[in-house]
Amino acid sequence: MESLSEEHAKKMQQAFVHASNHCLRFMNTMTVRCAIDLNIPDIIHKYGQPMPLSQLVASLPIHPSKTSFIYRLMRILAHDGFVSLHKDIENEQEVRYVNYL
Repeated sequence: MESLSEEHAKKMQQAFVHASNHCLRFMNTMTVRCAIDLNIPDIIHKYGQPMPLSQLVASLPIHPSKTSFIYRLMRILAHDGFVSLHKDIENEQEVRYVNYL
């Protein structure tokens, strides 16, 4: 049988994991909302082929100081399955995105 302190530590760990998962779900929801507010799905769809991140950033109605965050936004969307990520064979630095749904 576990000691009282081990049981307490296990419960605290479970509570931390539960709270962390809840926060991450909120972050994912806000990421999707942000993408929709910026019209990212439509921009990628209208492009008609895998869209380079640089072209996507240029197409967005955001201040240039905010463009560095689009990479993170797109990585989260790719991780969640909203867009697919394609590496450009010619230019390994460039990442392209396609609407998944």
